Amino acid sequence: MISEKQNGASRRSSSIERILGRLDDLDSTNLTILVQRLARERSLLETVFDAVEEGILVIDAAGTVDYANRAGAAIIGLNPKDVGTAVLWKLVPDLGRSLDFLREDGPAPNVARDVEIFYPEHRWVRLQISRLMLGGDAARFGVIVRDVTDERENTEAMLESERINSVFTLAASVAHEIGNPLNSMKIHLELMKRKLAKLDVPAEKTKALKNSVGVCLEEIGRLDEILKNFLGAIRPQKPMLAKTNLMEIVFDVLAVQKAELENRNIRCSVRQGKELPVVLGDESQLRQLIFNVTKNAMEAMQDGGSLDLAADCDDAFVYLRVRDTGCGIERDAISRIYEPFFTTKKGGHGLGMMIVMRIMREHGGQVGIDSTPGEGTLVTLQFPRPGRRAPMLNVI
Repeated sequence: MISEKQNGASRRSSSIERILGRLDDLDSTNLTILVQRLARERSLLETVFDAVEEGILVIDAAGTVDYANRAGAAIIGLNPKDVGTAVLWKLVPDLGRSLDFLREDGPAPNVARDVEIFYPEHRWVRLQISRLMLGGDAARFGVIVRDVTDERENTEAMLESERINSVFTLAASVAHEIGNPLNSMKIHLELMKRKLAKLDVPAEKTKALKNSVGVCLEEIGRLDEILKNFLGAIRPQKPMLAKTNLMEIVFDVLAVQKAELENRNIRCSVRQGKELPVVLGDESQLRQLIFNVTKNAMEAMQDGGSLDLAADCDDAFVYLRVRDTGCGIERDAISRIYEPFFTTKKGGHGLGMMIVMRIMREHGGQVGIDSTPGEGTLVTLQFPRPGRRAPMLNVI
């Protein structure tokens, strides 16, 4: 059944068509009234279209933009005065490549696709395209453009979270299964140690065996500690946020690493641009975070080099930049640096940077990596100032 609203629109449209059909018979007064009415109708429609969040474009087969609402003009970087002359292909070449199938005499397209564009800014947009039946000789196409950048980023972050959770669950299970036989071996070795102590034989004859048992017990204890640290790293407690002096943690970590820095012949410097505000953080997790980043930097400098840490801030964030002069990271590897078990180091386990990313997200911050192969790497840790924490996606 046709609604009253549709009937009203139909009657209004038919009324205008009847008036236009008698245009030659109208006197000046009625013609003025008609023009004013049409102007009001146009103003109403433009107001409605400008209120829509999606971009609405009308183009011809050559790509000339005949109409763009406010959102559409903003997305493609169109100056309103250029409507009717600007060519979409030239404004946004990435969109042009997606719409190059439009033809005057081609089939009526009905297309929906996601396109990555880089001008006027980098974003993902979703296009819906259809032929408009407007009459006349020239074909016109309606293009609805919706910014889906946040949607895609949230989806990718959610998929990453699910993948990481799966890896963590598997890793925890494997660590648990390794821990059980280690405990069993430790118990039997302790029994052997006691029995050796009770044997009525000269101590010289059991000395070597006692030493071997002692070494085995020490190694099992070391492995057990490694497993505990590993499980603590991949399944951390929810951060206990408190006001924390970031630079105190930096100096504490470097003090622990001082011997290794000297052994590797690495010069270390720390700079602070201005008095830094405290950050809201879990001291234990931030210590692990900075340790992982500086450890990676040291391991990238096999023949010595420089490790520079610089801290500064602006109105919204506190930054800690860690720069090394190591081997750098290839472009293809940077995109995978946060993947679990992906590593560019011989003997690396591929969990360090993934843990760094997780800790930064749980603290409402971000991490960035810039690297040049053969020259070095810069890791930037960006912490929100207290009161400016943005909610981030939890990955655990």
